[in-house]
Amino acid sequence: MNHPKPRYEIRGATRADEDALLALAAHLNTVNLPNDRASVRELLSHAEHSFDGSITSAKRKYVFLLWDIEKGTAIGSSSIIAQLGRRDAPYIYFDVIDEERYSKSLDKHFHHTVLRLGFSYKGPTELGGLVVAPSERGSPERLGRFVSYARFAYIAGRREAFKDQLLAELLPPLEPDGTSHLWEALGRRFTGMTYAEADLLSSRDKEFIRDLFPLGEIHTSLFDDRARDVIGRVGAQTLGVERMLVAAGFRYARRVDPFDGGPHFVARTDDVSLVQSARRVRFRGALPAASDPEAGSSPGAIPGGGSSGSVALAPPARAVVLQYLPQAPYVVSVQSEYSWLEPDGVRLPAGIVEHLRLGADAELMVTPLPAAAARTISTQNAQNRA
Repeated sequence: MNHPKPRYEIRGATRADEDALLALAAHLNTVNLPNDRASVRELLSHAEHSFDGSITSAKRKYVFLLWDIEKGTAIGSSSIIAQLGRRDAPYIYFDVIDEERYSKSLDKHFHHTVLRLGFSYKGPTELGGLVVAPSERGSPERLGRFVSYARFAYIAGRREAFKDQLLAELLPPLEPDGTSHLWEALGRRFTGMTYAEADLLSSRDKEFIRDLFPLGEIHTSLFDDRARDVIGRVGAQTLGVERMLVAAGFRYARRVDPFDGGPHFVARTDDVSLVQSARRVRFRGALPAASDPEAGSSPGAIPGGGSSGSVALAPPARAVVLQYLPQAPYVVSVQSEYSWLEPDGVRLPAGIVEHLRLGADAELMVTPLPAAAARTISTQNAQNRA
């Protein structure tokens, strides 16, 4: 019998994915995902060694690819930098400081924004490089959310490999050609490089920032309006990411990227709702094809939700399901309907079981999707099968 299988999945990225990731880099082209073949090749080699554990945890950088299974193409990616900021590669940022000045003799009062370069050599875990191909944005499958949920599930399941604080740097408003007005007003004057040249170099070597950038306070009142107005602002292309981060417990840290002024959002790892909601469970068999009183619970029922360990019933639901693998691609994740069974068990549709090749008691990370999103996806899937 043929069972419906997932249209999309996320896998760990390896060196075999060079062309696929390079095509995606053209949509982002940042320090975490540069549009440069040599850099992408180096990134994927580093990612593969991170997944297989052959490099120390502080230097690991994990890259995940979102695939359209039907088309056989990569349509999204994200990454996790285990520790942003080490002795050999510091985490560099601008603190954004508010300053008030008053002259009694003139009876004039001013508010100023001041930037001050900062360094950390034992920094946070960074969430970086999240991109979905423009043609896939707005999909009812909420692919950007899927990529992000899977990344948090990976952190929750390998918690010891990551720091106690998470950082996400969001892109600020940029011109259509990629021009950063803050870079033009500041960085270019002290480095003699274009924004693209400096961004690419900083992925390999950050020493020039420490050596050439001014170390004292920089009054942004000296900048033109275009440069001043992008500091700490979220660009239109990442407003959705900002909303998701804030809902998960992140806050603006009053720190920005020293190149383009993009805001830094931070949260304690264990306080992030998407880390908290990711559950480590065991696969306990396939869901029945139709309603079955012997199934143990309805889809989405929460074990122990009632008194004396009873099962609290809930509407049909979906979740992001993530499985760790001992070899390449090291991790695979899909969106699926699910049903809790026992305190540590889960059942999944037969098509998902076949696709993931799940054996009895396979360990999984399961993160429930919000009910509204689950209903939207389920409706769309029903239409696709009709």
